[in-house]
Amino acid sequence: MGRVSILEGRRRMWREVVPRMTCVVFLHLAAIGCLDATTRTPPRLDEADHRILFIGNSLTYTNDLPGAVATVAGALGHDVAVASVARPNFALEDHWFTGIAAVINDLAPDVVVMQQGPSSLPENQEHLALWADSLSGLVRDVGGEPALLMVWPSLSRSHAFDDVRDAYMEAAERVDGHFFPAGEALRALHDSYPEFSPYGSDGFHPSDYGTVVAAYVLVSTYFEETVSGLPGRLEAANDGRVVDLLLDEATALQTVADSVVAAWR
Repeated sequence: MGRVSILEGRRRMWREVVPRMTCVVFLHLAAIGCLDATTRTPPRLDEADHRILFIGNSLTYTNDLPGAVATVAGALGHDVAVASVARPNFALEDHWFTGIAAVINDLAPDVVVMQQGPSSLPENQEHLALWADSLSGLVRDVGGEPALLMVWPSLSRSHAFDDVRDAYMEAAERVDGHFFPAGEALRALHDSYPEFSPYGSDGFHPSDYGTVVAAYVLVSTYFEETVSGLPGRLEAANDGRVVDLLLDEATALQTVADSVVAAWR
């Protein structure tokens, strides 16, 4: 099968499960706004001590994971600015061919967090590693650090969790970058606290719980700090983003995040 046929087949698969629009919401809150994930407006990355660019797809933009990361990091006392280029159906290769090099060069982020689909099959694992390596060269050219955000398989393919983890961990090792085991936290949350399901209604995209626990993991890993003990309600000082959890919800998600980070640090 030729390259064009392979790419088109992958894109058709993603179109079946990825919505073209997503609303930014957090637990027990009205929507902050609706993001058109197809917008090609160049992202802005404000000045801060830590400037993080996210490159990915709907697993990143559903519920605004970058915004949740900025909010959680701020609650721990860190000055973080985030930007995101995340579009439906996109793998890292798609970002490469639609101008992400210019974005990285213009923004010169401190960290670039990359993700695509689960990438559990051997050919997809190699695909992830190859394009993470290519993008990481651009990131290092502007003085930044690459990072791989481990995602997760759908509920119907939960047997593939180990393969997803290995794919993202090996890609991170290949580029000597950060490894953020968010997928392991979704697995642990689903197994240990089924009442706080990390999956949305389609059994693939994250629920609000899934997004928040992923944000906890990313922040805890990057800053090497625990998140246990943070209040349930967190408000971003600058843009009004909010994470709002009840006490038992916050305790469960924070416990899962800290245990996963400790296991995979």
